[in-house]
Amino acid sequence: MPMTEEEKSKCKKIIHGHAAAAAAGNLVPIPGVGIAADTVTMTTMAMTLAGVLGGSITESVAKNMAINAIVATMKKQPIRVIAKEVSKVVPVVGQLVAPAISVAMLEASGWLLADELVDERDKTKRLEEPSTISGGHNFRYEKKFELPNPE
Repeated sequence: MPMTEEEKSKCKKIIHGHAAAAAAGNLVPIPGVGIAADTVTMTTMAMTLAGVLGGSITESVAKNMAINAIVATMKKQPIRVIAKEVSKVVPVVGQLVAPAISVAMLEASGWLLADELVDERDKTKRLEEPSTISGGHNFRYEKKFELPNPE
């Protein structure tokens, strides 16, 4: 079941807000601080998104999800990550470039994370559905089987 419009709207606010917070953390001109800020921001984002999408996760699970989402984004956009960290060495320019790149990465990671949470929610719902399986077979029947009338 895809996200409802209300869920999308809430996720958008959460992701944008956390991306802005990560951008602020990336204003510090020290390489490595930005990745730490991104990880902390993604952790709180994961916990908040889980709440919106009908679940709850612990901080350690959220941190693992955040790290996995950041790593997945880094694999898709390695040049951005390198540029973000290298740009911090250049005064003023780095303080403009790093936050912009961080926002783009957090936006992408946030939506990736939201989609994962929706997939997990849907998988859990499918497992909890009452089953129509009976009689030692593994087929789902929507209606009862009836023999044709011999007339």
